Amino acid sequence: MKTFLKPLSASEERDCLQRMKSGDQEARNKLIEHNMRLVAHVVKKYQNTDYDMEDLLSVGTIGLIKAVNTFNADRGSRMATYAAKCVENEILMLLRAHKKYSREVSLYDPIGVDKDGETVSLVDIIETEVTDTLDEMILRQDIQELYGAYRQCLKPNEQTVLRMRYGLFGGKEYTQREIAQAMGISRSYVSRIEKKAIDKIRTEFEKGMEKGKKNL
Repeated sequence: MKTFLKPLSASEERDCLQRMKSGDQEARNKLIEHNMRLVAHVVKKYQNTDYDMEDLLSVGTIGLIKAVNTFNADRGSRMATYAAKCVENEILMLLRAHKKYSREVSLYDPIGVDKDGETVSLVDIIETEVTDTLDEMILRQDIQELYGAYRQCLKPNEQTVLRMRYGLFGGKEYTQREIAQAMGISRSYVSRIEKKAIDKIRTEFEKGMEKGKKNL
């Protein structure tokens, strides 16, 4: 496997995305080059198919380029999350087009139609399950990181405010006024504590994102 460039930090990625909006091709190329490690990570799942790794990397790179060209940071998703889906979809389309994933029953043979009347094959179902599983894994990881940041970087009063405000750990959600009454402080002070705590968690969460990207 080739040696790939180190993933960009969250701030570097944001900078490249912003520059790319203004037509900066160098920023676009940088996003592609520094996400090739992600392509290799996805490609490993398909190393036992009839295609060699170089072919899969080439196809996966097409998916990455599509992801960089169409990614919208305003939607709140991660670049890596979106790119992984695009890379995987591109590889699955290759396998579907050449019908090389078949045994006694072809994964590409029609098995029915969907609600829109479109033909559905086994590979369509597998592709959907892969995407759903990826989303669930990312959501679980995000929740774990958020709770980890909650425990590690917040003071007791900040933990109390966020726990009551958002019903964390299965608890009831309270208004700022109700929390103020329970803690014996002003509502405006509760608001300041809440804002500061959220800023702390956001910072800690972004650090975790950068660390996760380095481990890809």
